[in-house]
This record gives sequence, structure tokens and C-alpha cells, in this order.
Amino acid sequence: MLLHRIIVITIAIIVATQADASPGDRDTLKVCAPPSNLPMSNRNGEGYENKIAELLARKLGLPLEYEWFPQRIGFIRNTLRNDNTPDGQFKCDLVIGVIDNFDLAATTQPYLRSAWSMVYVKGRGLDFIESQDDLKSLTSEQKDKLRIGVWDKGPAPKWFHNRGLMEYAIPYRMMSGDAQWNPGKIIEEELVQDVINLTVVWGPIAGYYAKRITDHDIVVIPMENELRVKFDYQISMAVRYREPAWKDKIDLLIGENQSQIDAILDAYGIPRLEAIRLTNDAGD
Repeated sequence: MLLHRIIVITIAIIVATQADASPGDRDTLKVCAPPSNLPMSNRNGEGYENKIAELLARKLGLPLEYEWFPQRIGFIRNTLRNDNTPDGQFKCDLVIGVIDNFDLAATTQPYLRSAWSMVYVKGRGLDFIESQDDLKSLTSEQKDKLRIGVWDKGPAPKWFHNRGLMEYAIPYRMMSGDAQWNPGKIIEEELVQDVINLTVVWGPIAGYYAKRITDHDIVVIPMENELRVKFDYQISMAVRYREPAWKDKIDLLIGENQSQIDAILDAYGIPRLEAIRLTNDAGD
């Protein structure tokens, strides 16, 4: 009985020690990130999440390292929660971008609020669209001109269905078999090449490509919650559960450097909504 109690206490001490290592014990800022996911991140450090990671590393006075893994199912399991290493240390300690209240890890205070956005090329017959309300009472002639690129995931399919516009949709798979392909290609290739003439994508992707594509005028219209469909989300950073000291450290860094983070986001053309502490429910 005594031996059993000693074993239990010893295990508890080990778990507690591993669960919340002091932030000061880290000699490297190890970030988990997809290697081909612009405008968020890539191996060349060209994404806005790369720039935010560089900012945090400078503020911490630590070198920056990455654990790369494609943005796929199992991302957190294979990165943030993966301690299958020679020394038993986790492969990385921070994810720069996850939705607020993410359920696979502890989340920091949000640093970005944006919304899925409607996108089209100006001058191709859809200039009358200035908000999502303009799709509520289309004439038959206007509907027949629509070629809507719709992802198989995200809020847009439900919204277009509720608006009775799915018969004008061209389906696209969010998760391509090619790990180098990312959702921004729908703007850079399909929309610009006039394969489709309207789509709804995550706001940061829409804003980045609208800024990057200079030979076409790309219109970006943030969507509002409607028809019980939620379009706006707050973005936080993720750390492991049971590491409150590390989470508090990152929270402090976000709070102290929010203006610099905003400047990075603005440089990438990221559409930002006013931050809220609690995300609103989708509108009726």
C-alpha cells in the first residue's frame, strides 16, 4: 500500500513538472506551421504568421525554429502534442494561428478577427454586388451569369444553399491531394482566369491575393453572420494544455505587441474586424 502511494505521488510530480515547464527554461521558440500555406506561412518565411513568429522570437530573445507539417487532419497531434523525439521533448511549443476556443489545445487571447469574404474581379458584370444583400433578389438573367466557386468545407455552401444559388456553383475540395496547393489558388488561378466569377474564401486569403494581384481589381467583401451561418472568427495562438505559465507569457507578448502585429497584418492586406472578447452567435 505504501509503495503504491509512493508510485502515485512520484507520477503526479513528474506530470506536473512536465505539464508546465517555466517559459524561462526554453532556449528556442519552436513553432508548428504548415510549409505551404500562404498567406499564413511557408518554408521561406513569407507568410504573416512567419513574421509574427519572428516578432515573438525577438521579444523573447530566442532563436526561431519550425516543425513543418501540412495543414491536414492530425496537424496538432503530429506537431504540438508530439513528443516522439530522441530526448522526449515536444516537437514544437506554439501554433501561431488557430480559431479562438480551439478544442485541441489551449488558446491565447485573440490577435485577429476576420470573416470569410465574397470575392470577384471588378469589370466582369458583377460590379452591382456591394454586399451579400445584393444576392438576395437577383433576376433570372443575373443568376444565369453566376459561376460560383464553392468549397466543400466552410460556411459558404450552407449560405449559398439557403439563398437558392447552389445550382450555379462549381464545387472545389478544400483539402487537395497536393500538399503544395492552398486555397488561395482559387483566386489566383480560377477567379482571375474567369473559370469562376464569384467565390467566398477566408478573409486573410482574400485580402492577401487581392493585394498581390496587381493586374486585376479584386473586390473583397467581408460576409456578415446570417441565416444561422457564421462567417466571422477570432484567431488566437495555441499552446498545450496544462502549460498556463507559457500561455500567460504568450498572452502578455500579444498584448504588448498588438500594434506591431496589426502592422504586419495590414502589410499583407488582411481585412480585420473589431476584436471582441466573446464570439457572437451566428445571426438569424
